[in-house]
Amino acid sequence: MTQGAHTSPGRRTVLGAAVLGSAALSAGAGATAAQAHGRPAGAHPRLPVPTVIAHRGASGHRPEHTLGSYQLALDMGADVIEQDLVPTKDGHLVCRHENDITGTTDVADHPEFASRRTTKTVDGTALTGWFTEDFTLAELKTLRAKERIPGTRQENTVYDGRWAIPTFEEVLRWAEKEGRRRGRPVWLYVETKHPTYFRKLGLPLEEPLAKLLRRYGRHGADSPTFLQSFEPTSMRRMAKLVSTPRVVLLWTADDRPWDFRETGDPRTVADLITPAGLRWIASFAQGIGPLLDLVVPKDKDGRLGEPTTLVRDAHAKGLVLHPYTLRNENSFLPTDFRRGTDPAAYGDVFGAYRAYFATGIDGIFTDQPDTGLLAAADFRAARG
Repeated sequence: MTQGAHTSPGRRTVLGAAVLGSAALSAGAGATAAQAHGRPAGAHPRLPVPTVIAHRGASGHRPEHTLGSYQLALDMGADVIEQDLVPTKDGHLVCRHENDITGTTDVADHPEFASRRTTKTVDGTALTGWFTEDFTLAELKTLRAKERIPGTRQENTVYDGRWAIPTFEEVLRWAEKEGRRRGRPVWLYVETKHPTYFRKLGLPLEEPLAKLLRRYGRHGADSPTFLQSFEPTSMRRMAKLVSTPRVVLLWTADDRPWDFRETGDPRTVADLITPAGLRWIASFAQGIGPLLDLVVPKDKDGRLGEPTTLVRDAHAKGLVLHPYTLRNENSFLPTDFRRGTDPAAYGDVFGAYRAYFATGIDGIFTDQPDTGLLAAADFRAARG
């Protein structure tokens, strides 16, 4: 299925950006259809369900967080394309999964930056390498992106060195251009990375992000944009700056968000996925992005078990669910969907998609959006 097929919303219920507050939960036909299918209120014909979200672009086919990865994801028909944001030394927002760029750029091959290699503690973890906050944008632009996991995705290494690190503003301009060319908006999914860490360095993420969203008209409740963070307080801060829909990302049940650790909040993810915790999230966000294991846990052998009540509980609070991340390779799949012994070979990923879609999730992050789109189309066809 391609983006061009996003019509006939009545039969395949769709969820766009969830809207702010009860006043925005309109009683239109889209919302009525969504509620009839057990979906959160605020549904409208902007995105299909299940929504296929290109994780760091088409990162299963191109080096992640490059314009090449984003373009391929869009050309494949991905419904939404993800960006992760970290700052430069001079305050520009750039697209990298982490501020540690050792494994995703050729920085180690630049002798002029050898002295920048250092050890830092980021959210409690000691890391040695090169970090975006130690480079100006001009310096970062001299680097080239490369494949992060070449042992698993050797074919992607042919594109090493082809693209530079994009700024978020460059992505916004690209999305505007592609939107005009295609006659429909390009949806983005934007994550603030380590926001507490960067705020303490004097490099806050939320204010410059809000400024860019306003500049490019992506600051409204109906914007073709989602914001996301593993730190709930980052999304609470964004709620005061823009109306763009917001999603709280959730790691393992025993994890404690870093902003909670910094402020002494004792709650863990297990507390946040209770009805009370979800109600709290719904007071400032429109969705959650849980680890797939929070939706369907695995047993001791890595096989899928019985689904939890998270989908039902989140929907009851009006929250959309966009769990992460499904990938084609055996090493990333539940053991019951692996095929053969090569960890880099593709397994029965379509079977895995069917199992996860059957839980009622509203979308999914994937490194291979082409596969995800086919699986989503199969699922909708099977449901009639």
